Amino acid sequence: MKTDKEYEASILRSFERGEWKPIKNSQKEKERFRKAATETLLKNRRVNIRISAMDLEGLQAKAASEGLPYQTLMASVLHKFVSGRLVEGPARITIGATDRRKRS
Repeated sequence: MKTDKEYEASILRSFERGEWKPIKNSQKEKERFRKAATETLLKNRRVNIRISAMDLEGLQAKAASEGLPYQTLMASVLHKFVSGRLVEGPARITIGATDRRKRS
């Protein structure tokens, strides 16, 4: 994994080699990206869902560690999923209520 300095240096080298080309009609492109960003951030619908208490507590804890409200974290995860940018990490093994057995 590249560090920030290595990444920035590779961008600079690419620029200096002339690999970067100006965008045609940059004002139109800026407006297109501005509109996309506005629509992405627009929250104009309300949704109610039922989730387990354990999942909600996990979301709240994760959100707190990230310094976010948990609803914002949930919306972000859902947005990343529908836009195809949600990346699966390593599987975590958890023991749910259905996996617990009485030991004698």
